[in-house]
Amino acid sequence: MTAQNLLIELFVEELPPKALRKLGNAFATVLHEQLKAQGLADETSIATAYASPRRLAAHITQVVDKAADKAVQQKLMPVSVGLDANGNATPALLKRLQAAGADASAVPLLRRAMDGKAEALFYDSVASGTTLETGLQKALAEAIAKLPIPKVMTYQLESGCELPGWSSVQFVRPAHGLVALHGTSVVPVSALGLTAGRNTHGHRFEASVDPIELGHADSYAVSLREQGAVIASFEERRAAIEAQLKESAARAGKDLAAIEDEALLDEVTALVERPNVLICEFEPQFLDVPQECLILTMKANQKYFPLLDSHARLTNKFLVVSNITPEDPSAVIGGNERVVRPRLADAKFFFDQDRKKTLAERVPALAKVVYHNKLGTQGERTERVRAIARLIGQQLGGDVLAKAADQAAMLAKADLLTDMVGEFPELQGVMGGYYARHDGLSEDIAFAVEDHYKPRFAGDELPRGQAGTVVALADKLETLVGMFGIGNLPTGDKDPFALRRHALGIVRMLVEKKLPLDMPSVLAQAASVFGNLLPESDKSNALLLNFFYERVASYLRELGYSTQEVDAVISVRPLWGEMPPRLDAVRAFAQLPEAPALAAANKRIGNILKKVSEAEAGAAVSESLLQEPAEKALHAAMQKVVPSANAQFEAGDYTGSLQTLAAFREPVDAFFDGVMVNAEQLDLRLNRQGLLKQLHQAMNRVADLSRLAA
Repeated sequence: MTAQNLLIELFVEELPPKALRKLGNAFATVLHEQLKAQGLADETSIATAYASPRRLAAHITQVVDKAADKAVQQKLMPVSVGLDANGNATPALLKRLQAAGADASAVPLLRRAMDGKAEALFYDSVASGTTLETGLQKALAEAIAKLPIPKVMTYQLESGCELPGWSSVQFVRPAHGLVALHGTSVVPVSALGLTAGRNTHGHRFEASVDPIELGHADSYAVSLREQGAVIASFEERRAAIEAQLKESAARAGKDLAAIEDEALLDEVTALVERPNVLICEFEPQFLDVPQECLILTMKANQKYFPLLDSHARLTNKFLVVSNITPEDPSAVIGGNERVVRPRLADAKFFFDQDRKKTLAERVPALAKVVYHNKLGTQGERTERVRAIARLIGQQLGGDVLAKAADQAAMLAKADLLTDMVGEFPELQGVMGGYYARHDGLSEDIAFAVEDHYKPRFAGDELPRGQAGTVVALADKLETLVGMFGIGNLPTGDKDPFALRRHALGIVRMLVEKKLPLDMPSVLAQAASVFGNLLPESDKSNALLLNFFYERVASYLRELGYSTQEVDAVISVRPLWGEMPPRLDAVRAFAQLPEAPALAAANKRIGNILKKVSEAEAGAAVSESLLQEPAEKALHAAMQKVVPSANAQFEAGDYTGSLQTLAAFREPVDAFFDGVMVNAEQLDLRLNRQGLLKQLHQAMNRVADLSRLAA
């Protein structure tokens, strides 16, 4: 066996840029895994992925030309079935041997061994290792089949097929070349109607040699760079663009920086084979338009990198990543400046037209926009959001906040009817904030209109100001209560109304802003504004509350709390804003030496009380019925410890409250060692159960400590 490095390249027409990185990595990964699975590469082998606009390639080290032979042990059948009374092979055995590639001559060589309770016949043979040609053909077919192609193309083959011009093949883009080199040798494999060779192609316009003949698998990247003017590695090309963006921004002006956008950087990397960053500019008068509009049109439509100053304000300069490097770049720069001008002019026109009408004047037209066939129009939805916002605002800030939230909720969706949001839906909310300021509304209202979609995604900032928070809560609650109410629940990975994101947004606002809202009550109030649209809102709200608590638990675990700690706190159903300090208290309590014993005792008490009816364990504790020294000692400890722990709890000192309860360790242990709880005498039994019930309530105010028991 000879181990050499292997190169595989598919040369194709321009690949979809947003999928290129994933396609390149998948192609190399599957090829590598398949070769290892067939014994043609071992664990020391390394795969390197290459992906450019017109190629997918993989360089794999230490690939052998033939896999090692393998010993194969094959169970045939029980001895009683395979051999007759004279020890001769039965027809069944001969048939099985034939299927295994052997004949009657192998019968004397069969091995007998116990298989469970019966003796069986085994056929030992040696399987010849796969050749590289056979194994690579299989691996290549598998790699192509498993590519995460966003949309498959069907095209006809002109040669190398049964019916030229008629035979069709499916792939992400038409393929025009296949390279398969094992060291210096071509591996004769085929794919997509192509036969492997050693020739590839470089840059469409700047390659110095075409075609490029590859002499060795290891010369791929160097040959493409030197002869083809192509940087084959996606990561290397991306790094080159990042460096050029930084250098060009510095040349464009002091303290200027290109906007940071990982997705845009990936997309541009997938559009060029050898990047050349150029500095362009547009007329300063366009800066009167909100910078979000200009930035979005430059990024989304033109794939440009806007330049920002040290205060993150847009300047009239931007960077273009070109795929060509002419000696005089003025024509390229001029062309890009000429192309962007109409885009910016459109944005300015939309902005000027939209400001001719106030947000309030647009609100009535929301009644003509369908929101959902079971939940009415956007106008009706707006009225529901307003009602929920007033309810929440009243609870959090009284009449003043309720009034401000109502006004912001009324205007929040009006920008959906503007030309700018019609052209750029991503700007909904943002443009509402600008138009609110233009209409002379306060900054708080403008912020609330702008922020009511926040947080839009994991890690996004929360709404600014109380009014913005209230409207954001109301908007998300209306969506969740309504969708759950009509049965539109998320299933599996399908969540078309982003209900998981809405729920997590509400969780974050309540927890991080420490808002004192009781969710069961808020959900009931929110459901009431739907009138008769949600006839079974009690059931749907119960489902929604569980849905929320799943998000709460997941969110708290992501903050670093353990599953036990989270379960302990959530079990007592506190206000969500109180959960982090309670979790910190539980974590501190768990470090105490008394914690394991108290958690176990708490669990034991809970199990005892589960078997006792509410009426039986509800009686007050009578000191006259305390007979055993241990129960008297526990009662005395409770008289001393519980008031202190409760006072700390009411003051919000959850850590101090739990640490005070640690004093119960010895009296609780002594109680269970020396007292029979379920005494035969009824009054004694009820008194002791009542004592345990009071203790259980005192110990579980911060969290259910039994959840910490091993």
